[in-house]
Amino acid sequence: MPVIVAVAEERALATDIEALGTLMANETAVVTANLTETISRIHFTDGQRVVAGDLLVELNSREQQAQLEEARVALANAEGQLQRARQLVESRFLSNQELEDRQREFDIARARIQAVEARLADRQIRAPFDSVVGLRQVSVGTLLTPGIPVATLHDDSIMKLDFRVPETRMAELRPGLKIRASSRAWPDEMFEGEISVLDNEVDPVTRTVRVRALIPNPEGQLRPGMLMSIRIASLPRDSLVIPEEALLPQGLRQFVMRLDAGDNDGWTVARQQVELGQRFAGYVEIRSGLSVDDKVVSHGGFKLRPGQAVSIKAELGIGQSVADALRHDDAVN
Repeated sequence: MPVIVAVAEERALATDIEALGTLMANETAVVTANLTETISRIHFTDGQRVVAGDLLVELNSREQQAQLEEARVALANAEGQLQRARQLVESRFLSNQELEDRQREFDIARARIQAVEARLADRQIRAPFDSVVGLRQVSVGTLLTPGIPVATLHDDSIMKLDFRVPETRMAELRPGLKIRASSRAWPDEMFEGEISVLDNEVDPVTRTVRVRALIPNPEGQLRPGMLMSIRIASLPRDSLVIPEEALLPQGLRQFVMRLDAGDNDGWTVARQQVELGQRFAGYVEIRSGLSVDDKVVSHGGFKLRPGQAVSIKAELGIGQSVADALRHDDAVN
């Protein structure tokens, strides 16, 4: 009887874990003031990229500027008196106690400048890290109080992707394991990253553990809050595979019709039980029962009986259709 066969071949396999996750920025800050004052100048625009230390907003600081000028004058005066006092002490026209008084006045004047500069710094809101600025929520003249947001800053150079997997799959995950993620916003692109950490507890309600992965985002395509579809290839291994059509189920057991060499260079078939591993689209993993290059009947095996003589009509490759296999066999012959 002519049959279509497939060859058991070894492939690099992995057990895929699929999940859905939400993106977060590597760092996020809602910029606000720590005092109540009116905005005098705004130095950023919506969506602008800034670096750490860039000035974003200036608050009204006229009083502090005047205090700073006054403190500078006082410091210059104290410094001049200190220099004269040192000269007089060297000439023995002034006591060491008076020199110490001048030194103390100089130190006080310098400390006053530092205090005024600190108050001025509180009126200058700066970027805490390299980031992209969100939508501006204030205008010049707004009375800013603590807690009122000025803008939201996101460090999107690297994105955090949080997702959950069943606790039964925890043993397959580890920091450094590669992931692939996709989004409906960019359907033709696949973003690659790696797992950074697994949470230290399992949710007792859902029986899942939260996993965090890091994805580089050099082009800025990914945004916080985006939904991502995640695929993780865990448990990499080399294993035998055959087309799924070659299986002959019988109860809870699985069989195949394996070809054995017969007399006169012919073939006969033998009923062989196999142990299955993971199923994939169009093919199945074989854990035991077959060896590399074993030939099995891929179509019509249920019509055969053990020991029956057969001839090979066509050889079917993994993922190849019967029509393609027949055309290829006709072309070869």
